[in-house]
Amino acid sequence: MQVVGVHGVGNFRPGRSPEQAGDGLARIWAKALSPTDPATQSAVTSIAVAYYADLLQRPGRQGSGDLESLDDFELALVEEWLRETGIPDAVAAGRATAPLRQALGWVASRHSLGRPIVEWFVATFFREVAAYLRHENGAIRTAACARVADAITIYKPRVVIAHSLGSVVAYEALWANPVLTVDLLVTLGSPLALPHAVFHRLQPPPEAGRGSKPPGVRRWINLADPGDLVALPPGGLERQFDGVDRNRPKGRPIHAFDFHKAVNYLATAELHALLNERF
Repeated sequence: MQVVGVHGVGNFRPGRSPEQAGDGLARIWAKALSPTDPATQSAVTSIAVAYYADLLQRPGRQGSGDLESLDDFELALVEEWLRETGIPDAVAAGRATAPLRQALGWVASRHSLGRPIVEWFVATFFREVAAYLRHENGAIRTAACARVADAITIYKPRVVIAHSLGSVVAYEALWANPVLTVDLLVTLGSPLALPHAVFHRLQPPPEAGRGSKPPGVRRWINLADPGDLVALPPGGLERQFDGVDRNRPKGRPIHAFDFHKAVNYLATAELHALLNERF
């Protein structure tokens, strides 16, 4: 079975062409999708990863994990995300770096995480999300979707697996190219339902407060660990999108801020079982 993957944030590979970077990620994904039991056969015979991280980089901008360099649009997305984490009004972020650090300290404490990794993740995640969403029909958004659409056209996969921000790119690419068909779309740790920051900026826009399964997708499964702070609000995409089957990993939790490495989701027994189903 052919699979096309769509990566999330934190996957920029400087000095490599998109083809080289995609091939490198495909090797990592293939290893994570391989059964740990040698006697178990995997349904996945080949995987390609659509690479778009290079499109999200702003020339001359340094320090991807630097909170001080976040601009107003990036900070606005962080604030929308913080509202969904349940942060008390007394610890609201505001636009200054000091209040933002205070708010992120609250998130770190609540989830038993180190503040430095929380700050790094938030700066990295929202910088790349902002680069993609900043303009409704912007060049970056169009080019990223084209990369995903090209990969699906070339490899003709039965399954598309899209992680984190990659789920947003895949969703919009499939809607923009309704002639593309896949038997199964699997979204992992998806922020698609995040109010205002992501959901209300989607193309096509949600209708009557709901999104829906792209027309060329036969089945859509969403996997979101309960501790995944990108997959907000809690409750799953099925609350905001028509046509989504609810499916949540059980057992060992996914690390709350390890989204730049999709291997934690890719290695779950739930995903492996899903890929071995007849669909």
